[in-house]
Amino acid sequence: MAAEKERKEVAYTEDSIQSLDWKQHIRLRPGMYIGKLGDGSSPDDGIYVLIKEVIDNAIDEYTMGYGKSVDLSIEDKLVTVRDYGRGIPLGKVVDVVSKINTGAKYDSKAFQKAVGLNGVGTKAVNALSTFFKVSAFRDGKEKTADFSRGELVKEYKESKTDQPNGTLVSFTPDETVFKSYRFLSDFIENQLWNYAFLNAGLKINFNGKTFLSKNGLLDLLQRKTNEDELRYPIIHLTGDDIEVAISHTNDYGEDIYSFVNGQHTTQGGTHQQAFREAYVKTLRDFYKKDYDASDIRIGIVAAISVRVVEPVFESQTKTKLGSVNVDVEGPTMRQFVGDFLSKELDNFLHKNPALAEALKKRIEQSERERKELAGIKKLANERAKKANLHNRKLRDCRFHLNEDAPSRGKEEFLAKQQETTIFITEGDSASGSITKARNVETQAVFSLRGKPLNCYGLTKKVVYENEEFNLLQHALNIEEGLEGLRYNNIVIATDADVDGMHIRLLLMTFFLQFFPDLVKHEKVYVLETPLFRVRNKQETIYCYSESEKQTAMKKLGSKPEVTRFKGLGEISPDEFAQFIGSDMRKQLMRLEQGDHIQQLLEYYMGKNTPDRQDFIIQNLRFELDKVEDVVNS
Repeated sequence: MAAEKERKEVAYTEDSIQSLDWKQHIRLRPGMYIGKLGDGSSPDDGIYVLIKEVIDNAIDEYTMGYGKSVDLSIEDKLVTVRDYGRGIPLGKVVDVVSKINTGAKYDSKAFQKAVGLNGVGTKAVNALSTFFKVSAFRDGKEKTADFSRGELVKEYKESKTDQPNGTLVSFTPDETVFKSYRFLSDFIENQLWNYAFLNAGLKINFNGKTFLSKNGLLDLLQRKTNEDELRYPIIHLTGDDIEVAISHTNDYGEDIYSFVNGQHTTQGGTHQQAFREAYVKTLRDFYKKDYDASDIRIGIVAAISVRVVEPVFESQTKTKLGSVNVDVEGPTMRQFVGDFLSKELDNFLHKNPALAEALKKRIEQSERERKELAGIKKLANERAKKANLHNRKLRDCRFHLNEDAPSRGKEEFLAKQQETTIFITEGDSASGSITKARNVETQAVFSLRGKPLNCYGLTKKVVYENEEFNLLQHALNIEEGLEGLRYNNIVIATDADVDGMHIRLLLMTFFLQFFPDLVKHEKVYVLETPLFRVRNKQETIYCYSESEKQTAMKKLGSKPEVTRFKGLGEISPDEFAQFIGSDMRKQLMRLEQGDHIQQLLEYYMGKNTPDRQDFIIQNLRFELDKVEDVVNS
């Protein structure tokens, strides 16, 4: 009755109906257009999507045969992108960046296989920037306009110029939307390398560095792997509107990089699934044996790039390709990829028998390991069900409990999916604090019992025999690979003491040893929580380092109260809510170019060596010297 009374009291009149213009809608629901906001500590944060949206237009010009280079510079927080394409038609400069559903890409003759087809990209950049400037140079004339948060500030008259044709866009992301953000060069450079690999011959200049690829996806795989970890040389195949590179390592899992019209589809889609299916079928036909699909694909490292007319993505951020034909009336994606691999890969293997034999040995190794695990997996799965995972170990988020019936539109649903996070923590007090402080809509908590096993050098058999690993694997839903992953962000949340650091290392070892594709695809993070709380009666400052603590003490003066947080359980749920919200500080677990996983694990998690002892001693001295410098200053 109370609920019914409350419903009756809610007024629903003409005043309830609102019409938002394009700027207001983008600023009200930015996640629908550029994914998660973030502070720049994650590669899929919105500030990097803004850069991508502008560069995509430059890439589309190159793809159509105009301009051979793109210049990108970032100074402080000002981003500038200059291409040397045809330049926006001068009479439409203002409309192209400020009128929704306006652009040339609706005309498939002008932009046949472009990334952005909905006329939203640069408008979103404009609306979400405090400063936005666009200049078009075309046939000796220039047209410029200035905006702020999507509002036209000044439109300049056309003037003569000696600038070469092209477009110049400068913008500063709005700090009221992207709070305390910073650009990290590593993420931007990785993005630029992808552009270079997908557009062989295009030169991209960024803050004094040049990004250029001659061999496309072959160069990409060489950059993502080490030659000594590959079981056979990279297979590189090219055709009309399709390019593929393939090899295998001894790692577990699948590591597939997929692209559509130059767009990195981090969540895959129909083209990636078509590749996975066609690859299995082609090898079964070639070897004339019905190998299990998992035996063929385990350890694969591959990249596929396709170009299609009018691609259909599942969200504005273009991270997953939907159902689409390769051409307007052409074959389906499954037919297109299947026909290409069945011909080109089959021919390649017949011409390279030694490589074909090495690939066969890798498949048969996987087959033996799978059969050895079969009985253990069945028992482990039964144990996981009996453990009542979703009640005892995992406190799930409502998003997953209701994921089959999203109550909002598809765009908003997919944006919310990007926010899904699971915290992996240890101990009742820590997990209790996070559970009480979390956003129950999108954040889940998995509680470990004690220190996990050091799994370096062990086989995947231990994942099923060890209860903690088995339950964690089921919670993440990664037994069959990355595509089933239930959470977009995996956050290791441990205490800031010696035991906590050790647990962190053991969990990192687990992911690197058995699920390296989670790390390679940048899904694993370490939660950063404050080490100190410095406060007086007027102000409280949370500090993440000794230097921040010293600065805070000087600021507050007169002997402020200083608290050292050693364990997560010492931080109250009310305080914790500040550290796992939209401003969460988390450090991405990343592999640098050339890192070899097994060598890393052997160095840090293998038997103690003089080299590792020297490394620890030298870094301890460095940290002590830093603390001493801060105290003395």
